[in-house]
Amino acid sequence: MKIEALNSADEQYLVKCCQNNNSQAQKMLYDKYVQSMMVLCLRYIPGPEDAKEVLMDGFCNFFKHIGTFTYQGEGSVKAWLKKILVNQCLMHLRKRQPFFIQAKEISDYEAAETDEDVLGQLTAKEILLLVHSLPDGYRAVFNLYVFEGKNHREIGELLGISENTSKSQLHRARALLKEKLFQEAKMNY
Repeated sequence: MKIEALNSADEQYLVKCCQNNNSQAQKMLYDKYVQSMMVLCLRYIPGPEDAKEVLMDGFCNFFKHIGTFTYQGEGSVKAWLKKILVNQCLMHLRKRQPFFIQAKEISDYEAAETDEDVLGQLTAKEILLLVHSLPDGYRAVFNLYVFEGKNHREIGELLGISENTSKSQLHRARALLKEKLFQEAKMNY
């Protein structure tokens, strides 16, 4: 079977070709997932240039280790790639300091109250910008919990923090988002 004639949905065959260093198959898998993986990177890394760098590093790791991948049915390639990219994003964030903010630095945000309708008035892009504005540690925990469906124990293991730190970072991220939503609502009225 020739690569040119393949539908990109035939992932199992593409994976086998990639494991044999076939550049056409690598390009097909890259093209299939690059946009969705860039969105994932942008959730963690707010700067587009940094996000692109993390994306490229993640794809390099994906293809470097594809020989160890065992195809387990539809969705398994995307899931494995997503896991690699989330880890790549977290490694990038760990390089930046400080990663976590202490409780005394966020006390002003704890009491923030928002109008229930504010969220409905914002576009997806505006919401993403609000998430981007969170400090790195908050954003990482928030993304892992909300978008990746990780529990606090798993988040703690991924980030090298305690389960309680994960819980407090999520609580603080939500409080800060509420404050930012409240500020956004004030500006729009």
